[in-house]
Amino acid sequence: MSRVRRRVAFHSLIGVVVGLIALAVVAIGVTAWSLRSDQIDAGIRETDRMATLLADQASRSVAAIDATLEGVKDRLDSLGIDTPADFSRVVYTRDTFDFLTERLHQLPLATVITIQASDGQLINSTRQWPRLDANFADRDYFQHFSKVDDRDIYVSLPVTSRLVGTWTLYFNKRINARNGDFAGVVSVGVELKYFANIYESVGSVSGQVFLLLRRDGTVVLRWPESSPRAGYKLPPDSKFHETVRAGGGNFRSSGNLDDGIRLVSVRPLQNYPLVVDVALREATVLASWNRRMLAIGAGTLLVVCCAGFLLRGWAKQLGRLIASESQLARSSRELKAAKDRLDAAMNNVPQGLCMFDAAMRLTVANARYVEMYGLSADDIKPGRQLREILQRRAARGSFSADPDQYIAELRAQLARGKPFGALTHLQDGRVISVQNQPAPGGGWVAMHEDITERQRAEAQIAHMARHDALTDLPNRAYFSEEMDKLLARSREGGAPFNVFLFDLDLFKTVNDSLGHPIGDELLKAIAGRLRGAPFCGYTAARFGGDEFAILQAEEGDQRENAIVLAKRLQATLCEPYQIEGHQIVIGISIGVALAPAHGTSQIELLKNADLALYRAKSGRLGYQFYQPEMDSDARLRRELEIDLREAVAKKEFVLHYQTIVDVASRRVCGVEALVRWNHPRRGLLGPDRFIPIAEELGLIIPIGEWILWQACQDAAAWPDDVRLAVNLSPVQFRSGNLLTCVTDALVDAGLCPSRLELEVTESVLLENNVESLAVLHQLKASGVHIVLDDFGTGYSSLSYLRMFPFDKIKIDRSFVAEFSSRADCAAIVCAVTGLGRMLQLDTTAEGVETAEQFELLRAAGCTQAQGYLLSRPVPVADLNFNLDASDQRIGRIA
Repeated sequence: MSRVRRRVAFHSLIGVVVGLIALAVVAIGVTAWSLRSDQIDAGIRETDRMATLLADQASRSVAAIDATLEGVKDRLDSLGIDTPADFSRVVYTRDTFDFLTERLHQLPLATVITIQASDGQLINSTRQWPRLDANFADRDYFQHFSKVDDRDIYVSLPVTSRLVGTWTLYFNKRINARNGDFAGVVSVGVELKYFANIYESVGSVSGQVFLLLRRDGTVVLRWPESSPRAGYKLPPDSKFHETVRAGGGNFRSSGNLDDGIRLVSVRPLQNYPLVVDVALREATVLASWNRRMLAIGAGTLLVVCCAGFLLRGWAKQLGRLIASESQLARSSRELKAAKDRLDAAMNNVPQGLCMFDAAMRLTVANARYVEMYGLSADDIKPGRQLREILQRRAARGSFSADPDQYIAELRAQLARGKPFGALTHLQDGRVISVQNQPAPGGGWVAMHEDITERQRAEAQIAHMARHDALTDLPNRAYFSEEMDKLLARSREGGAPFNVFLFDLDLFKTVNDSLGHPIGDELLKAIAGRLRGAPFCGYTAARFGGDEFAILQAEEGDQRENAIVLAKRLQATLCEPYQIEGHQIVIGISIGVALAPAHGTSQIELLKNADLALYRAKSGRLGYQFYQPEMDSDARLRRELEIDLREAVAKKEFVLHYQTIVDVASRRVCGVEALVRWNHPRRGLLGPDRFIPIAEELGLIIPIGEWILWQACQDAAAWPDDVRLAVNLSPVQFRSGNLLTCVTDALVDAGLCPSRLELEVTESVLLENNVESLAVLHQLKASGVHIVLDDFGTGYSSLSYLRMFPFDKIKIDRSFVAEFSSRADCAAIVCAVTGLGRMLQLDTTAEGVETAEQFELLRAAGCTQAQGYLLSRPVPVADLNFNLDASDQRIGRIA
């Protein structure tokens, strides 16, 4: 009866606690909802404040633009434009251009002011004088003014500038002639990034969105960019239009245009057709509320859990009181369960377990032990002697040692109280680890574990630590160990040895053009050849990327052995490779260091071999032995790297120019810009001394921009029929701003694009085919001429002529130099000039130094010539454009 009363009291207590918890949860929910409403009100106030601030800023900006537009209109009205036909003649003047430029300088937020005639043709623009050929009749603002005599300002949709390629917003006003007819449009362009920068500077809250719209609901700008984008028009029934008609306000969006519900504040601009819209995601506003609710929820959960644990404790106490009556029965059940668990554990562990007493009799063994050695249940009956078990295992081939000797060693170790371990190698190849652990009373526990897979894994790991994962060649660690052995033998009077470092020429091109999987297969193929018969006895390793190393230790002449191996490497590794349907031909560059002549330590030998490799690559020499002067060359290169960075900052570069002569008329038709470095200590350095370094350091980008800008400035003063040629580096194509750089240089100098020739080598297309072609097409579309330089020295010159419509090809000086002495060079030159005629391309021969060469080139049909015979590179002040038949050199040719 007392047990029943205890249960009733306990259940009543649970009911009281649950009621209190429910009451607390309701109170917390009411408070949380109140805090949520407060948080949303604060978010609305924040969007209202931000919208008002941005609307004021936008109004001031548009007012300044409106004032500028009115000023331009007043100036045009003062010119006396009677009819639209007079408009182009009166407005297209240098005075108007200067006036527009002055107004643009007074309006920092604008990037351009343009005037278009009634047919949309560009009449005047601050972009450049004289004007560019462009027509804007398709623009929305122009179509509006051509149909409506609207005197108010009209804001266009964002468009990409046809002159500089930037996204621009145009503010426009209509211009009428005195007779009232539509004469044209004056426009002020403002780059969208001006507004985006303003929004970005104030948009510090995550989830906040700023929109600039026209009053008809058309989106002009959204920051940050997402849907809806510029040009999207809000539905007529949206809350936006209702709010604009009301003069501004705020509303809660339905979330159908973006990624959730937003709090939106709308502020129309007074006197202007624009609206500022600031939206803040409700989820962002409620983020702090969510965090607080999470903390409150966690606290509530903690309280509930504590109450639960308390009730659980009380339940346990009650359970112990009630369970005292059946304690004996429960203890019996637990003992049985424990025995069952022990049996389950013994028979489910992955190791074989058995126990022996002091008399070496088996007391227990698990199923894994029986399975491991192929025993039967009779073989492991409790009480069976260890010797008998070992004899039965030996009969089944799972024990190969002498049982008596094994038992003697086991007894000796157990007598000293020490564990006894042994490895058993079974006939089927398995390896079993046996650990015998002494137990109290003289017996022991034996654990048998199959470690076959573990040993294989450890062997594999050890192999992987010293071999390259891709090619399975030895890696740098293995190579280092072998070199240490050779160095130790060398110090003890052993034979000298050689260290080879080599890498692949144009391996990056294979990766870029065919893909990294093909590059990996190429590396595997190279490793396969290095493991072949020609290189048996050498240690060949891969250091990483396309860098390999070889150790050579042979009897005989050390240097001669190195030469033989270097030539063997070139002959073997440069044979064509067939990989997944691609035929790949590569070259290798090899650096060789002789030990101990070139070093007595790993660091020294590898460094010197690397210096020799660098010399081989830079000179395309195939293989190169280390020479002491390479250290000084390396130091000189490091000094030039440091000086070159300072030279860019101090502008220590100058341009020299070499004229290009039309072969038929013998008149100057072009000038090539050649950069020189006016080094403060080393004097005037040619481009071969510093351009490769500048390309490696990335400094060629600012240097190239300066060359383009300065050359265009100089060329603007030359005769109109003389073109300017400027060389481009492949690195400039990877910079991403080459098109902008060329456009800015032309605009700043007022140079016509058709007078600029940009010379590129085949490596530009070879390194980055798709992207480089796209840039070249954009440059050609702008009117610039594209020239293929050093034609015939690359890998696939003819394929590039098919890929891109070049305007000219330049014949490399190496062919011109031996034109008169080698039939193959003469054949190449004649073939190139003939190809140029068929493709209607000009051909320019470089390096013309003798009258004989000039005459042969003329006979071969070459259209232009360049070289010391005609003119050496000179400063711009010494340029002579008046070469004729009276010149001594040209006279010899004639």
